[in-house]
Amino acid sequence: MAVSTRVDPITLQIVGNALASMADEMATTICRTAHSTVVRDGMDFSAVVCDARGRTVAQAVSVPFHLGSIPAAMQTLLGHYPDQHGKGRIRPGDVFVLNDPFDGGMHLQDIFVFKPVHLDGELIGFTATTAHHGDVGGRLPGSSACDNTEIFQEGLRLPWLKLYSEGEPVEDVFKIIEANVRIPRMTFGDLGAQVAACSVAERAFVALAERHGAGPLAELLEALIDYTERLVRQEIATWPDGTASFTDYLGSDGIDVCDVPITAHVTIAGDEVTADLSDSAPMVRGSLNSTRSFVEACVYQAVRAALTVEVPNTAGAFRPIHIVTKPGTIADVVMPGASSMRGVTGFRVLDAVSGALAQLLPERVPAAGEGGNTLAIFGCKRPDGDRFIFYELVVGTWGGTPEADGNDGLTNPASLAANIPVEVAESEYPIVVERYGLVPDSGGAGLHRGGLAIERVWRCLTPRTSLIVRSDRAKHPPYGLAGGGSGALSANVLLRADGSRQALPPMFSIEIGEGDVYEHRTAGGGGWGDPLDRDPGEVADDVLNEKVSREAALELYGVEIAADG
Repeated sequence: MAVSTRVDPITLQIVGNALASMADEMATTICRTAHSTVVRDGMDFSAVVCDARGRTVAQAVSVPFHLGSIPAAMQTLLGHYPDQHGKGRIRPGDVFVLNDPFDGGMHLQDIFVFKPVHLDGELIGFTATTAHHGDVGGRLPGSSACDNTEIFQEGLRLPWLKLYSEGEPVEDVFKIIEANVRIPRMTFGDLGAQVAACSVAERAFVALAERHGAGPLAELLEALIDYTERLVRQEIATWPDGTASFTDYLGSDGIDVCDVPITAHVTIAGDEVTADLSDSAPMVRGSLNSTRSFVEACVYQAVRAALTVEVPNTAGAFRPIHIVTKPGTIADVVMPGASSMRGVTGFRVLDAVSGALAQLLPERVPAAGEGGNTLAIFGCKRPDGDRFIFYELVVGTWGGTPEADGNDGLTNPASLAANIPVEVAESEYPIVVERYGLVPDSGGAGLHRGGLAIERVWRCLTPRTSLIVRSDRAKHPPYGLAGGGSGALSANVLLRADGSRQALPPMFSIEIGEGDVYEHRTAGGGGWGDPLDRDPGEVADDVLNEKVSREAALELYGVEIAADG
């Protein structure tokens, strides 16, 4: 872990900032050039710069849950190409593509695009992206049905393949992709955005290597990774040693409403943290099963959120954090388990690990947020016969923290995805957003109140439209901490055009018709601290801002608000 005395700390900071700028420029490129709303507007993607050994040296301000997943994919790629001087080596101009969860991927919808960086013919690093694609085939539009029971129902599987070989497109791979997705122009548009982002960073990486020299740059990257590790270890070493356990629940197995426990045993020992998820539920029937790599990413995020020191996004941050899983459980899927909706499982892993950490570090951990992004996918043919697939993300809210109220309507800090703007939804798809706003009295009561739930309501304008929904926290509410109350439960309701009303489970796949209205309400964030300790002035502000009703102010906070106040 020692850093060479030849590494100048000022130069190290400059190089670190340059790498971070490369990654952010990759993210900007994807945002500006992607075709689908889930990537362009929902921002469900990540961009990373790696060294020649595939270790992360910078990540864009994008999805933190991908932070631990891209390194796992990188290691499987290098495992396929171990000899960098032989006939099958990675060559300049190559671009690699992957989405197979059993070859280093996460779920089929997340397509990885990696590009090697060479200087004078020698491999010096990689630029890497992953993006959630709107469709990869499978049994339903959007591919991500919760009631898929095996991976073969979920769409096209791509093990590590070359998308480009020495700068030339591999036409057979493009043909395979085109033959298996519902909207090829959308898929190739997003893939093109990923390739463009990798190419932008490749040029910047080469320029950086030319400026410093390939050898000195490699030493600087090693030093940056070691520096990150040292920062993380130094802070963990100040935490009290101990072990704590916490169990949280999914409210569905993807098919039936049932309790699915996610159990985390967290141990702090010296300057290291271990999270053991092996006592979590066995693999479920539906598509909520997670890869180990994604669980690793969720644990990393939970631990990093408890840090107070700012650390670079490098592989060094992972070294003091250890994860234990059991193959065949929901936290470590094996073939042929389905995993297209594993995202909600990742959020519950985060909540379970955070719940355990809260027992050891009560002043560092917030109450639970809404429980993860809600995903609603509408798919049909337009009146002109053209297909559409509309991915809607409903994101936010946060739980109360030891320092402040939970943010209302702001994306979960583990996701950083975004709600799709109403103007985009209505201008690009046959959808009308009838309501969109915050739900009063939905945040858990506390010294610091939980963030409010979001309500979003869509009217469908096409007949025979597929609707897939992944939500949660309809039975097990987001927990409060330190005496804070739980957040409100989530809910799904379908109002048919004939006037009938149907309560729906948290996860489902159905067909809806023209004029049908789907209503969704996320859960609210949990509260932190005793509600009776909350400043009455803050309670009055919440009532004035219609976040808390007068009745709730009196019942939960013991604060009576005058009718004229």
